[in-house]
Amino acid sequence: MSEQRRAVSHGDDEDAVLASLGYTSEFKREMSFWGNFSLGFTYLSPVVGVYTLFGFALATGGGPMIWAVVLAAVGQLLVALVFGEVVSQYPVSGGIYPWTRRLWGRRWAWMAGWIYMLALVVTISSVSYGAGPFVAILFGFEPSTNITILCALGLIALVTVLNFGGTRLLAKVAFFGFAAELAGAVVVGGWLLLTERHQGLGVMFDTSAVVTNGSYLPAFLAAALLGVYLYYGFEACGDVAEEVKNPRVQIPKSMRMTIYIGGFASFFITFALLLSVPDIGAVISGADPDPVTTILSDAFGPVGFRFVIGIVLISFFSCALSLQAAGSRLIYSYARDQMMPGSSLLSRFSVGRAVPPYALLLAAAVPALIVIGSKVSEDALTKIVSFAALGIYLGFMMVVLAALRARFKGWQPSGKFRLGRMGMPVTIAAFAYQLLAAVNMAWPRTPESAWYDNYIVLLSAVIVVGAGLVYMAAARPYLRKDAPHGDAIPALTGTAAGASEDRQTEAADS
Repeated sequence: MSEQRRAVSHGDDEDAVLASLGYTSEFKREMSFWGNFSLGFTYLSPVVGVYTLFGFALATGGGPMIWAVVLAAVGQLLVALVFGEVVSQYPVSGGIYPWTRRLWGRRWAWMAGWIYMLALVVTISSVSYGAGPFVAILFGFEPSTNITILCALGLIALVTVLNFGGTRLLAKVAFFGFAAELAGAVVVGGWLLLTERHQGLGVMFDTSAVVTNGSYLPAFLAAALLGVYLYYGFEACGDVAEEVKNPRVQIPKSMRMTIYIGGFASFFITFALLLSVPDIGAVISGADPDPVTTILSDAFGPVGFRFVIGIVLISFFSCALSLQAAGSRLIYSYARDQMMPGSSLLSRFSVGRAVPPYALLLAAAVPALIVIGSKVSEDALTKIVSFAALGIYLGFMMVVLAALRARFKGWQPSGKFRLGRMGMPVTIAAFAYQLLAAVNMAWPRTPESAWYDNYIVLLSAVIVVGAGLVYMAAARPYLRKDAPHGDAIPALTGTAAGASEDRQTEAADS
């Protein structure tokens, strides 16, 4: 009975904290630490990332590409530490949008939410579309555009139904996905190391096959996209902050745990696959364009190979589920502050299901439309998806930059998780990593292609940001509701924050 009273008191305390931040939540706090961690892990999904990009990374950077997995984990751990401080002080659903709103202001938050929202819905479509070929392999039929589209739409429909089941079901399914993916990674990786070792440890340092013009750096930077694309997802732990028990303590811990275990799983899978490649030269030359399939089919045979593919599909499924959950909470948080068209509809909440139904439907409809668009032009889908990873990194960078600016202006994190004197150097290092990673993603590497294809990642980001700026200037959505903003900085708390930003807005408009 005393434990029950403590639980009620603790829930009341979190509701009081949220009320002090200007919000009253309708979500149910039914997500434990493990459910919250599983949400971040399945969004990060090391199996999906490694299996998708291993062949590209090996062909581009040779064996030493494995160190990109380690470097990216360290870089994103720094970002997770910064996010942990912010969410511990501002445990509000929606993640990147409300964090930037409190750290900087309404316009910065609007742009961060716009970029990140588009990146999320595009990522849902790319993950769903990417599952199609694995479904074809599992059931033994030839993949085609129509089959891939149908599989993707089926996956989107399934995760939408499950997300409508509420927080508790989401946490349970996410934990199942985490357990299946981690167990599959350990079992598959362990079996490969025991039975399929074709390379020695020296392959992790051998650059001879890919060095051009006497420097390995260009090849490594291109191959490093494997690591860059792996480690996002931990921010989803904060997207559901109003559904987590004791969020100011648990979410920062979940974020760090996502990087720790996700980093281990990613490195272990990459390490096992690398040592199991029968002929690295064939991968680099293009003779073996899909080394993962080659390795797994040789190691497990037809039946075992399909079992492994089944685990991979669970990973795709749980990744799409977590992505949609995170995206819907961002849309809801955005709409709750009337920051987007249709806010009155998208901010509605189903008390019975304890989810924002129309935000969930939007997080299903837009990815579905993008997938259907591939019927008209697969090339167009590729161009749209090219923005996804960079958009997520831009959203991350806007949070880290806002935190850095706020620190310089006197912000002292007051949540239950704090970095203390290490806060400033960690934030600077996190921003440096994010900036370098974003530049690496956008760097043109196909000079033989048309200029717009060579610069497609950068061009897509410019279009998204430019469209957002035009709409923001024309409609001024950030002024529709005067919810709290910019109050992390001591000199701009309370009415001073609003007055300062209003003066800046008036100056900009004039």
